[in-house]
Amino acid sequence: MAMAEKLTGAARDAALARLPHWRAAKERDAIERRLVFRDFSQAFAFMTRVALAAEAADHHPEWFNVYKIVDIVLTTHDADGLSQRDIDLAHKIDAFAADFGI
Repeated sequence: MAMAEKLTGAARDAALARLPHWRAAKERDAIERRLVFRDFSQAFAFMTRVALAAEAADHHPEWFNVYKIVDIVLTTHDADGLSQRDIDLAHKIDAFAADFGI
């Protein structure tokens, strides 16, 4: 897969404007989202869906799960920041979350 290019300027702003559930990370060029599910089983089912999509895209989230809470950070390490790969995965994550009523 070709190396991803870092999003900057107007392209970055436009991409983020279409992701209202995500916020810019404070410490680095990344986006993050916290999702709160009904219970652990629902959170794990969601993570499984994301894991399969991430593996298919060969682009993997940084995430943390405790009980029904899933925190996700997206960044592209080889681009040293946010790339279109992150934006695409964020949209998939949002669609999966919507399926769970989140």
